Parts: sequence; structure tokens; C-alpha cells
Amino acid sequence: MVSRAERGALADWFWTIDRFFLALFLFLMGIGFMLSFAASPAVAERIGLEPFHFVKRHAAFMIPSIGVMLGLSFLTPRQVRRTAIILLIVALAMMLLALFFGIEVKGSRRWVTLAGVSIQPSEFMKPAFVVVCAWLFAEHARQPEIPGNLFAIILFGIVAALLVAQPDLGQTILTTAVWGGMFFMAGMPWLWIIVLGAGGAGGLVTAYYVFPHVAGRIDKFLTGEGDTFQIDTAREAIIRGDWFGQGPGEGIVKRIIPDAHTDFIFSVAAEEFGIVFCIALVAIFTVLVLRGLSHAYRERNDFSRFAVAGLVLQMGIQSIINIGVNLELLPAKGMTLPLISYGGSSMVAICVTAGFILALTRHRPEKRAQDRSLFRVPHGMPAE
Repeated sequence: MVSRAERGALADWFWTIDRFFLALFLFLMGIGFMLSFAASPAVAERIGLEPFHFVKRHAAFMIPSIGVMLGLSFLTPRQVRRTAIILLIVALAMMLLALFFGIEVKGSRRWVTLAGVSIQPSEFMKPAFVVVCAWLFAEHARQPEIPGNLFAIILFGIVAALLVAQPDLGQTILTTAVWGGMFFMAGMPWLWIIVLGAGGAGGLVTAYYVFPHVAGRIDKFLTGEGDTFQIDTAREAIIRGDWFGQGPGEGIVKRIIPDAHTDFIFSVAAEEFGIVFCIALVAIFTVLVLRGLSHAYRERNDFSRFAVAGLVLQMGIQSIINIGVNLELLPAKGMTLPLISYGGSSMVAICVTAGFILALTRHRPEKRAQDRSLFRVPHGMPAE
């Protein structure tokens, strides 16, 4: 235990960090590692790998991911902003390169290879995009003559265009929802709400007619016809798990779910540990989002308020999409469950998000001094 009397970067970090947030992030990563033992061996054997291949890789990615999260949590808000700007520029450049030189997977070019490691740049773009937009919205709120909102709209257009070009409609919807939520918190005029809402609806209709795979997924969701094997087996796994599950390692349906260790790990959790466990998992994500929004509500600095709210919304909406697909409440879409699903890029990127949240929610001395000054009685004025 670090004493309050100690001075230094580590002691200051320990006593100013939101330890409840940190515990939530680490607990979710622990659950993800546990579920990798249940979900990944069958997938590995099906593609000719040794049973614990993905478990070992999951553990290997966890170590640098936790290091990234803890390292970023030491940053000041200004350093968070600068880091996000650099990360966003690099991620956008890599997304552009992926369109021409990237690895094509299932008709999409979302991956690039660096030093033998496959990276999905859009995963790293997401937290950086949120922080940079938060800064632009905050600058406009602080000085209306600065066209921060306009720059945020232009930046959103660039990001959305690159995501659609891959194509990655799921990430486009997620990014749009988070950006729209932040813009609303920044005081978006009602006219803009109507215009952007109509634009979003128009974009979905256009995607349905332009991208055959989008139309196919929506049609299968609405009619139940076509190849629904993955969704059907995921539903069967959830039903078989009942309230308290079949027990660790006792799942049977999980063995035939193609993406059991990534997109459908929630179904594996339901089969082996039951609906009660899944409800608890949803509750953890709910607490995470609500705690972040509570921090944002109390925050007096516009940049920190918008950034924290946007980052927790990003994690929350991504969780809703993943769980909704597993429960057949949303059309099928490949999206990981934050901090739970297997994935190198996604895990490190989510830990970047977590690190930014921890950095921006620290109890800083300058914030406490500012709070005290708001209630200080001016000299010469009688106290009530």
C-alpha cells in the first residue's frame, strides 16, 4: 500500500486514480481471459491449431494492453489531447493505406501488417477520434468564434468516408452514434439534430441498396430466411445455458459457433455460466457507463466532460451492439465485446480507451483547489 504521506509520480497516481474504474477494467479483462478457456479451444481445433493457441495469444496481448492502460492513466488532460491527436493522424493514415495495401478479409480491407502483426487501424482511431472531437467541441464552447463544431463535422465526414470505403458499416454506426451523442451534449441546435438524424436514416437506406452484404443481413434478421446458422447456434447456446449454465467446460453448442471466441463469446458465457452470469456482466457494463457519465456531469472542464462521456458511451454502445447480436435483437455484425472478446488490436485499443478514461477522471489538485475557491467567502464579506 502506498502511503498518503509519500510524494512522487506513483504515489500521486495511486491516490488520485479512480480505483473503482480501474478495478472494473481489470475485472472485465479477467472475465475475458477466463472465458477464452471456454470459447477458444474448439475454434482452434476446428482450424487445425493446438487447443490453447488463442488462450496463449489472449494472455500475450493482455500484458501489453494492461501496460498501455496504466501508462496512459498517468497523463494529464493536455497530454491526453496531444496523444490522441498523434494517434488519430497515424490511425487515419493507416486506414487509408489499408484500402490499397491492406489484407482483404471477407470482402473488406480493414487490416494492415506491421512487423508480422496484423493491426486494425480503425480500432485505434475510435478513442482518438472521441478525444479530438471533445477538444473541438470544448474550444467552440469556450470561444464561439473558433469553428470547432465545423472542424468536428469535417473530421467526422473524413472518418465516416474511410470506414464506409473499407467497408465497415458497424463501426460507422458506432462512431456516428457516439459523435452524435457528444455533439448533443455540446449544445447541438435542434436544426442540426433534425438534419443529422435525417442524414443518418438516409445513410442506412443507402447502405441497404448499395452493399449487398448489408441488405442480406437485414433481410435475414427481418425474415429469418437464408444462412442464419451462426445466429441460430448462438441462440441455442443461450437457451441451453438456462439460468445457471451447464458448468465450466460443459458447453456443447459452443463447439460449432464459428466466432465463439470473438463476436459470440457472450453466447458461450450464457451456455456455460447461465443467464444470471450474463445479467451480472451487463450490470457491470451499465455501472461502468453510468459512473463515467456521473464523472462527466460533475466535471467543470468542457474538454474532460465531453471526452469522458464520449469514451464511456463508445464502450457502452459497442457492448450493446455485441450483446444485441448475440440475443438476436440486432442484425448480425462482427463487433467484439469490450475487454472480453479475443483480439489483439481490439484489446489494446479498448485499453487505450480505458487509459484515457482513467487519466481524465483522476482527482487532480488543481481541480480541488478550483472547487474550494467556488465556496470561499471573499475577504471583508460576512459569512452567513
